[in-house]
Amino acid sequence: MTVTAPTPAPAAEVPESSGTRLVDRVFKMRELAILAVFLVMIVVTQAGNSQFLSEQGVKDLLLNATILVLVATGQSLVVISRNVDLSVGSTLGISAFAAGTYLHGGGDPVVAVVLAVLLGIGCGLLNGLLVSLGQVPALVVTLGTLYIIRGADSIWVGSRQITAADLPGGFVDFGSGGLSAVPWPALVALAVLVATAYYLKHFGSGRELYALGSSPEAARLAGIPVRKRILTAYTVCGALAGLAGALYLARFGNVDSGTGNGYELTVVSAVVVGGVVFTGGSGSVYGAALGALLLTSVNSVLPALGVSSVWVLAINGVLLLLAITVDRIVALRVAAALKKKPAPRASAVVKENTGA
Repeated sequence: MTVTAPTPAPAAEVPESSGTRLVDRVFKMRELAILAVFLVMIVVTQAGNSQFLSEQGVKDLLLNATILVLVATGQSLVVISRNVDLSVGSTLGISAFAAGTYLHGGGDPVVAVVLAVLLGIGCGLLNGLLVSLGQVPALVVTLGTLYIIRGADSIWVGSRQITAADLPGGFVDFGSGGLSAVPWPALVALAVLVATAYYLKHFGSGRELYALGSSPEAARLAGIPVRKRILTAYTVCGALAGLAGALYLARFGNVDSGTGNGYELTVVSAVVVGGVVFTGGSGSVYGAALGALLLTSVNSVLPALGVSSVWVLAINGVLLLLAITVDRIVALRVAAALKKKPAPRASAVVKENTGA
């Protein structure tokens, strides 16, 4: 009669929920640590250059981070699902030129932004279909689409260039205007960031991306529509890259065939530095945004302190290696904690069921 005792079921659930709380706690601390590093860096820079946090200085700091925050938000969804999109830089470039070409012909700015987003969605759908339906590794697929999109962009653009003089004044003003020190593009990026974070936390399909990243096979056995979730992640990533392309055009007013070159590596660095584990299943879009803010701030901090900008890439590389090292240490600690916790629970269940 004792074999029907219900006690084993809750015992199996306890380690899982405890492990989840441990992972959440660790990565919240990681995000707080990034925020602390960013604030210390800003304080030190302000102490060395009193004009750094002027209204224009803060505005430039936010404008520099806006584009990267948008693309990193989309990239986070893909990386959380244990994939990657290396074509975001190319998507940004071709979307920016498409919007610029439309506006150069006298088009409406709102329609231009929609056009850029739709083009980004198309690129994201292509990646998602190839990865989810074709069962091809994401690294290989998106590396291929990176070159395809970049090649198409180069053929289309050629030696042409879109400049601020070709664009409506209101569109360019939107890219540099705002509420005091807070630019309009930064507010757009913040709205997208909050909406994406809300989706990941409160929608079942958002939480399923974490389950998929933690264990694709277990997610499949649990009935999660794996291919659909991967396709969704890539589509949103492409859409945000397209939106970032439109805002890039508004911000800089200058687009050519080289726009977005190498940007994908900066985006991946921001995501990983921000605590989104490259092997999937952990991290948040807020962390990715902090990583983006930290990396772009380095570009502003060094010149303000009189340090050569050639150190930027080296510092970004060091931050990336540190982030990967921390991720590895955290993964080992969490795995060890999860292995230890079930043992006493299991023995307690055995004793209870046997009457010991």
